[in-house]
Amino acid sequence: MSTTNTSNMDQTFDPQAAAEQREKRKKIIESSLAKRHRKEKTFRMFGFGAVITGLLFVALLFGSILAKGLPAFWQSSMTVPVFFDPAIIQIGPKPVQKEGESPAQFEERFIAWQTEMGMVDWDALIVNGIVKKAPEIANQSDELNSIYTSSESYRLRDMVMKDPSLIGKTQDFKILADANVDVWLAGNIDRSLPDEQQQLSPEVRQLADQLKADGVITNSFNTEIFKNPDSRSSPATSGLAGAFMGSLFMMLIVIVLSIPVGVASAIYLEEFAPKNWITDIIEVNINNLAAVPSIVFGLLGAAIFIGWMHMPLSAPVVGGLVLSLMTLPTVIITTRASLKAVPPSIRQAALGLGASRLQTVFHHVLPLALPGILTGGIIGVAQALGETAPLLLIGMSAFVANVPATPLDQSTALPVQIFLWQGNELRNFFEGRTAAAIIVLLALMIGLNSLAIWLRKKFEVRW
Repeated sequence: MSTTNTSNMDQTFDPQAAAEQREKRKKIIESSLAKRHRKEKTFRMFGFGAVITGLLFVALLFGSILAKGLPAFWQSSMTVPVFFDPAIIQIGPKPVQKEGESPAQFEERFIAWQTEMGMVDWDALIVNGIVKKAPEIANQSDELNSIYTSSESYRLRDMVMKDPSLIGKTQDFKILADANVDVWLAGNIDRSLPDEQQQLSPEVRQLADQLKADGVITNSFNTEIFKNPDSRSSPATSGLAGAFMGSLFMMLIVIVLSIPVGVASAIYLEEFAPKNWITDIIEVNINNLAAVPSIVFGLLGAAIFIGWMHMPLSAPVVGGLVLSLMTLPTVIITTRASLKAVPPSIRQAALGLGASRLQTVFHHVLPLALPGILTGGIIGVAQALGETAPLLLIGMSAFVANVPATPLDQSTALPVQIFLWQGNELRNFFEGRTAAAIIVLLALMIGLNSLAIWLRKKFEVRW
């Protein structure tokens, strides 16, 4: 019987067929491996292509902004010798309150002196200064009034009011060219357009080109964009000082309110709060608030802070409170994530050595979670810095010509100023200035994010 079975096995086993079967299996495995390797290679190529495409779009965005914005930091101007001619500035000395004179009488004399100041032909001082640098244009004094921006005459008036001793002296002043002249000289307008479509008369355009060729008008770095507030009467002097201070006040309020409250709330929820349905509801609502559109917080701020509490309209204090509410969920979520990242063994070791729950959290857990907490807080502040929609709803889109001195003064913000400039009717001039404001805002946000990365690296603890 066994002989028969062995014989049958010898008859059924075919070494060649077995080798062919092994070769077939090998080819199937190799084909499967090659197919998987091709898929992996294709996926890597698609991933690499997606990264490169994203970087190209980012480079295109930044390149476009830089190409339009960097030239706006340079503006046409003239440095002219201004002689404060006593024959033109025919006013008396600055009033001083006399003995026995009532405040009302002194104020009346001071207002009369200010009125005399306003009647002085300050433009004549500037025109005379330009003619000193280019005597060949002395017969074109009427056109010269259109070369420089209108606010320069008021600047001279304010300087003399502050220091009347300037009368009779000569000083060099940097005079900004008019916005339309700057656009014309910068080549941001088609010179082939007919005269009726040009903002400047042919005589003024010709005079501007002549002064540019003679070196009287030069292209210099414009510091006024950082020192002046917005201006509608003199677009050439429009700046970001008011918007910057408004954003600064709001960010200070966000840092003072949102970060301490958010961090304290996260510590309580993560380390001390009992796990029940109440805390579950709170956690769900915090996560939901983080996804709420920012414009909803603007509606809340308009209804509560302005409509019910009657806080000042367009004030940084209201904007700071609204942005604090918007930033709070982000700070809480990032802080809780940082606390969860601390290994449980740290807590167990501290408790095992006799530390209380409070000591464990504040002496051991919190220092280890500090890098993540700082990163989350700074990113939340950077996000708030770039918000526009909630600020529009609380009136911060209003035109404000002054730099705010306190958070209660009317102001605007950097993103809102960008929104206002991009819709200005003098588009050829403000398009570049809008891009320049975007560069300033991006620089602040990149700076904040870089600070967050640096703080994380500095305080990071590996275990």
